[in-house]
Amino acid sequence: MSNFCVYLGSRDGRDPVFLEATRALGHEMAARGHGLVYGGARIGLMGALANAVLEKGGNVIGVMPDHLVEREQAHEGLPTLIRVNNMHERKASMAAHADAFIALPGGIGTMEELFEAWTWQYLGLHDKPIGVLDIAGFYSPLLAFLDSTVEHGFLNGRTRDSLIDATEPAALLDALEARLASPVT
Repeated sequence: MSNFCVYLGSRDGRDPVFLEATRALGHEMAARGHGLVYGGARIGLMGALANAVLEKGGNVIGVMPDHLVEREQAHEGLPTLIRVNNMHERKASMAAHADAFIALPGGIGTMEELFEAWTWQYLGLHDKPIGVLDIAGFYSPLLAFLDSTVEHGFLNGRTRDSLIDATEPAALLDALEARLASPVT
């Protein structure tokens, strides 16, 4: 099927629901035949997602810069670990291997990756769907802010609507699969 590039935290977060939903997404992706492309880490939500996909027989591609591999953060059990020189190459490689993008809870790196992929879509550099999994309301403040940017005239409604959001893994995958089947033009 498709490869989903997932941006997410290298920490577990304080609420166990983040880890549970991350694992559920990984299991659901693998059950539907989708592969995972992610940052290649063995730690935090990143490692949990990779392990969940692998547990169900799914394919995983990790992409990690050499400096993080040398800090022993790489997941050694991946079928494919692509080593790159820097973070710019990491993001480009992840995007090149992806058919769609998903953001799960994470920190500033996750936010930066999400917004870069969305900006690339807006600029017409790709037409791959992008979604956020709003686990336990994690993304609710951001989604409300984005709605306010539309209200204030800094973002058009069509661009806002291109960012898919759902609170459950299956619902998010359903929406992304539908968008893959019928791209928005």
